[in-house]
Amino acid sequence: MKIMVSACLLGHRCKYNGGDNYCEEARALTDSHNVIPVCPETAGGLPTPRPPCEIVDGKVMDRDGVSRDREFRAGAEQCLELAKEKDIDLAVLQSRSPSCGVKCVYDGTFSGRLVEGSGIFASMLRKCGFRVMDVEELKNDPGCVGKGGTPG
Repeated sequence: MKIMVSACLLGHRCKYNGGDNYCEEARALTDSHNVIPVCPETAGGLPTPRPPCEIVDGKVMDRDGVSRDREFRAGAEQCLELAKEKDIDLAVLQSRSPSCGVKCVYDGTFSGRLVEGSGIFASMLRKCGFRVMDVEELKNDPGCVGKGGTPG
């Protein structure tokens, strides 16, 4: 299988605070699958570290009130094109991210509250018919890769 994975899950230090979200279950996918790491935020030109961002009224804003929507969408488009080029079977994405959140994202108030919804990149993948999976699904059932994921 060709699986696109949020780069932070593989230990790439591209998270907004300069860290990563390393996940052994995601790393283990590299043992038996063709894994393509991506970070839509850095692909869109955002630096690491950077101020945290959330989706506010459909636009990505940083906590200082600066719109980062252009960078988020440009990076998501670039990663979407890569997904198409590589003809991926699945994307395993970081939970809650304004780019990669699959099931929920932060509510736009920078208070830590979650709401149902998807990040920019996850939404684009779904709209184009790609299967997406929240990394939490992978952590809870590492064998679910071949059968899980949310269809477009």
